[in-house]
Amino acid sequence: MPRISLGPLARYIIIRALMIIPTILILYTLVFIILRIIPGNPVEAALGTRYIPPEIKQRMIEQLGLNKPLYVQYFQYLLGVLHGNFGTSLVIVGRPISADLKNRFPATLELAVWGFTLSVIIGLTTGTFAALKRGSKTDSALRILSIIAYTLFIPWFGMMLQLIFGVYLHWLPTSGRLSARVSLHPITGIYTLDALLTGNWPAFIDAVKHLILPSLTLGIVLSGAYTRLVRTNMSEVLASDFIRAYKARGIRDRKVLLHALRNAFIPVVTMMGLQFAILLGGAVLTETTFSWPGIGSYLVEKVSLRDYTAIQGTIILFAFFVGLISLIVDIIYALIDPRIRY
Repeated sequence: MPRISLGPLARYIIIRALMIIPTILILYTLVFIILRIIPGNPVEAALGTRYIPPEIKQRMIEQLGLNKPLYVQYFQYLLGVLHGNFGTSLVIVGRPISADLKNRFPATLELAVWGFTLSVIIGLTTGTFAALKRGSKTDSALRILSIIAYTLFIPWFGMMLQLIFGVYLHWLPTSGRLSARVSLHPITGIYTLDALLTGNWPAFIDAVKHLILPSLTLGIVLSGAYTRLVRTNMSEVLASDFIRAYKARGIRDRKVLLHALRNAFIPVVTMMGLQFAILLGGAVLTETTFSWPGIGSYLVEKVSLRDYTAIQGTIILFAFFVGLISLIVDIIYALIDPRIRY
């Protein structure tokens, strides 16, 4: 039987994919321990009071399985996750966590894609322009604006946008994903995509309007880091020997700029991957500010209720996507930089 030979990149991808498992285990273990250490428990949080008759409290603890030894709870939940079962809510008894995550994740994914896209477009444009105008007043102004953008407090900035465009001008909605008067048949849970798939243009326009303010909030705040990183790398690349050689050979400025941008883009890929992974984990502040029903607002709600299984399931999902996106970033590295070897 012939042996199957894997190339260096294929072996690296397999190893990096397997490393997602210990990442998930470490995060799950930390969350499991911290949840049991902090004050409060799901029974008191669910009933909203600490004055519970002991027999009722004990009965609920047994019903929720919280009377079992900690190591039993730890491995019982972990075995369930391996079979695709994220458990049931401790607050809403019988409610599958996987159903909540399935309902909430598309909202976070949609917001993450729009916010991430805006941040990259703004950051690449301003960073490249600042590098081309290096040392000028335009360069200084863009660098100052990037610092201001990155230090903006998301809830404050989001509320200012809500106040201006929603309350005063009445141009855009300030919360939610879709207006009550608009109907949409969900397919993927991503409203803009579902509206396009069903040809529902009123729903598409309404969904885009609801996305503008939260996406703009995330895009402007996150673009500050991209602006500075792209500006720094582009300045170094534009001053390198191979760029001078291109110009000496009479190659058009646009083509030279594309070559420079490709080389300057390599370090930016890492930040892009990390930022997108964080957004997929739930842009908590943005989702809370705009009442966006995603993973971030779901996690805040479950933390306040001490819903152990819901918090654990959300963190495990987040850890999986962080590992997956890190793997994708490494593959993109190999595609855009042939010098990288594995």
